[in-house]
Amino acid sequence: MHRTRSLVAGLLPLIPGAAPERLAVWLVKGYVQNSSARAPLAALNIRQYSAAPPPPTQAAAEPFLNGSSSVYVEEMYNSWLQDPKSVHASWDSFFRNASAGAAPGQAYQAPPSLAVPGRHEIPITALVPQMSTSGVSTGLPIDEKIIDDHLAVQAIIRSYQTRGHHIADLDPLGINLADLDATIAPELQLATYRFEEKDMDRIFKLPATTYIGKPDERALPLREILSRLEAAYCRHIGVEFMFINSLEQCNWIRKRFETPGAMSLDAEGKRLLLARVTRAAGFEAFLARKWTSEKRFGLEGCEMLIPAMKTIIDKSSELGVESIIMGMPHRGRLNVLANVCRKPLEQIFAQFAGLEAADDGSGDVKYHLGTYIERLNRVTNKNIRLAVVANPSHLEAVDTIVQGKTRAEQFYKGDSEGKKTMSILLHGDAAFSGQGIVYETFTLSDLPDYTTRGTIHIVANNQIGFTTDPRHSRSSPYCTDVARVVNAPIFHVNADDPEAVMHVCKVAAEWRATFHKDVVVDLVSYRRGGHNEIDEPMFTQPLMYSKIRKMKSVMDKYSAKLIEEGTVTKEEVDDVRNKYEKICEEAYVKAQKETQIRYKDWLDSPWSGFFEGKNPLKMGNTGVIEETLKHIGKRFSSTPPNAAEFVVHKGIERILRARMEMVETRTVDWALGEAMAFGSLLKEGIHVRLSGQDVERGTFSHRHHVLHHQTSDKSTYKPLCNLYPDQAPYTVCNSSLSEFGVLGFELGYSMTNPNALVCWEAQFGDFFNTAQCIIDQFIASGQSKWVRQSGIVLLLPHGMEGMGPEHSSARPERFLHACSEDPETFPAETEEFAIRQLHDTNMIVANCSTPANYFHILRRQIAMPFRKPLIIFTPKSLLRHPEAKSSFDDMVETTGFKRVIPEAGLAASQPEAVQKVIFCSGKIYYELKKAREDRGLDSAVAITRIEQICPFPFDLIRDEINKYPNAQLKWAQEEHKNMGVWSFVQPRFHTAMQGSSERRLSYVGRGVSASPATGSKRQHLKEAAQLLEDAFAGL
Repeated sequence: MHRTRSLVAGLLPLIPGAAPERLAVWLVKGYVQNSSARAPLAALNIRQYSAAPPPPTQAAAEPFLNGSSSVYVEEMYNSWLQDPKSVHASWDSFFRNASAGAAPGQAYQAPPSLAVPGRHEIPITALVPQMSTSGVSTGLPIDEKIIDDHLAVQAIIRSYQTRGHHIADLDPLGINLADLDATIAPELQLATYRFEEKDMDRIFKLPATTYIGKPDERALPLREILSRLEAAYCRHIGVEFMFINSLEQCNWIRKRFETPGAMSLDAEGKRLLLARVTRAAGFEAFLARKWTSEKRFGLEGCEMLIPAMKTIIDKSSELGVESIIMGMPHRGRLNVLANVCRKPLEQIFAQFAGLEAADDGSGDVKYHLGTYIERLNRVTNKNIRLAVVANPSHLEAVDTIVQGKTRAEQFYKGDSEGKKTMSILLHGDAAFSGQGIVYETFTLSDLPDYTTRGTIHIVANNQIGFTTDPRHSRSSPYCTDVARVVNAPIFHVNADDPEAVMHVCKVAAEWRATFHKDVVVDLVSYRRGGHNEIDEPMFTQPLMYSKIRKMKSVMDKYSAKLIEEGTVTKEEVDDVRNKYEKICEEAYVKAQKETQIRYKDWLDSPWSGFFEGKNPLKMGNTGVIEETLKHIGKRFSSTPPNAAEFVVHKGIERILRARMEMVETRTVDWALGEAMAFGSLLKEGIHVRLSGQDVERGTFSHRHHVLHHQTSDKSTYKPLCNLYPDQAPYTVCNSSLSEFGVLGFELGYSMTNPNALVCWEAQFGDFFNTAQCIIDQFIASGQSKWVRQSGIVLLLPHGMEGMGPEHSSARPERFLHACSEDPETFPAETEEFAIRQLHDTNMIVANCSTPANYFHILRRQIAMPFRKPLIIFTPKSLLRHPEAKSSFDDMVETTGFKRVIPEAGLAASQPEAVQKVIFCSGKIYYELKKAREDRGLDSAVAITRIEQICPFPFDLIRDEINKYPNAQLKWAQEEHKNMGVWSFVQPRFHTAMQGSSERRLSYVGRGVSASPATGSKRQHLKEAAQLLEDAFAGL
């Protein structure tokens, strides 16, 4: 319409006698002219209306009249004057128009077309009734309000589509408006468009942007238009979708909500729905009776969550999905496990009994547990795999873990379009709008290496957060507004209307299957009890809970509705309720007979066949034959083969030449050692994934795993993807600027398949602190709580190099404090000492000082017969340090990871003469070594590196201490005394010395500090010099 206005405005000055006027009037005047004989636009005479009608034009003035016809026409005209019915209707119209003052050549009116109007077309007489009676034929001006009204109707339709959700009846309590705004937008008020009651029965054409008409309806009375728009957008469903910038997607949604009868449900569907509601409500009622004061975070008030999830699963299964991975907070988790996953009820009930566990681990509260179930979907008669991922009380923390797990499953199945595996995320309203990880999850949703091809989000909207009113917990109108950032449609629905919920969920499943985009279902409900079963909500929400206590449950409301309409009888309702009650009672009896619980029954990520037939204490080899090292090194150091036109940056060419020279001399630096670790695993069929901020190049421009064509956009080459024709896939991907979300994603990815090396690298080591929740709640404690293993690797650049407080320390103390090793216990010494330590710990913490050791520890992650998280403090300056290189001799078949690298110089040859042994870890070794050389103390001081900090190498440290019986023992670190590894190693050294009082370990390094590092370069250098001075003092 805007383009039409612009065109007309530009052409009017070219029309003789034309003057500006309203577009609606100009269009109508043009429409009623004889289109078959219309003059060129420049020759049109646009007539201007004056206050009074112009004098009539005589019939004789018509240009078609001539001498031979004028007599005939004159006779008819005289006859018409006496009786208009005495002439043909066409002449009657002509004479009326001519007498009314029609311009020469304009009195003729073409007869109506007999052709059937096309889609969204109706006869003009239906739009402008005056044209069929007296409006034009009497010469009265066309009322521009007619056209304005039709345009207004189109605006009304769009307003309902855009803003109708604001006035939808969404709150079951009738207290709040879901958007926290009681005002009605002017666009939704008829007064805005100047319609009156007399206009309500006028007929208006339906535009192509709506589907409220039936197939044979092209126009409807205004009253009916409004009624159908109200039914589609303003009853128990509110649809937000008009912000989507795709006409195809908007029309798809319009069709599913506007089409008459689209939301109808047959009798069989209603009975199935009633049975599901009954089971959901019955489960909560059963738990409430049996364990009245037990915390379970029940679903009362939002029981429709269960039928909603089952509907999504049914429809998705019908559309080809075979596996669904779910994440959710604690509210309703037990009901989901029971009625969605169909976990055996006796296992759930046994969790209330406080039984001892049959397997190792600390366990978790029942409403945090996950599960994995493969079962038959009775609606589609297809097998479906369902996994609910375990989650702590950090409500949304599991979101990206689910996404990573889903992405991994799609990857291993070759499901590149997400047709076989999908994810469902459940949220609470306060957490959905309040926790930033939700935004981070949405941000990943369409990134090439992180997308899961659409997630269905379901918000259990209790309209309260613990005790906080939504008006105090969010600034946005809806709790779901964060989803708008990715153009995800949002379907708000009153959870006390089961049939509306079912329709919305079917549409959500179809949307995901059609467009592979995220979608949100907002179940507007309430929480019948407090935050938990022993909480009193009347303290803070007295009005809300006064209303809630008078509310009938959704099961009672819906069963009464179906009984009233004759779909079911009261006896049938009672029968469904009693049958489920019996099922629960039988399971309760079985649970009473249980004497133990098993944590493995709640495992969400089983690794079928991985542990079977393996010796849990036998380590595979980490060394590699030299031929493989050379092959990988040469490929990694080369430009694309057979691609002479691939223009490589001159700086990259120098790096590749330097790498090739190292390969020729059988030497590796840090980047080359890492590439050989990855490449050798790829050769063995192990998938490798490296993710994080700027990992393709590397924060410090050392890695360069993706080469970019310098004159062609998006033309790249990945050397490690082109090592062998039958190698495993290698994925290296720059992530969004997120730590919490991306680390969670990679953790989920690592949980899916143990035969993969999944690495996440922080841009700088200390940046992990925004992902602390993932580390504390999942990585450090995941196996203990949920018997879930993960071999994820965290690469954290670390080192005090004068870069300031935020780019220096990767805070090793935080990880070490979370390690489960007992500092006062020297493990039993057996042949499997080292691997048993790895088996018994919760995670591995290392600070490697050589590329070879880095190579081995990466490969060891796959060589172990189990999986443990690995935290590696990686170097910065050592990436290019001339001494931080390794020989192939340290990487070939007979070699392995060194937990401790002892002194190998002059001091080691005469240990009795050594006066001081300095133990350290990481980069500080090279600084100590140079300071020792500068002072000429090579024979007086031994420097021993601890490469694996946890599990602590008690046996090797004891041997090193005993090797130098006359030496002082020092621990040197570059971190401040209250940071780094000092507080971790000190008691363990004491244990390694078996409590000897004759010798003790003393500290050398920076003093205590609140900040990890100084921001002054001068101060940094002063501190570093003092550290070295203290290390060699007294010699």
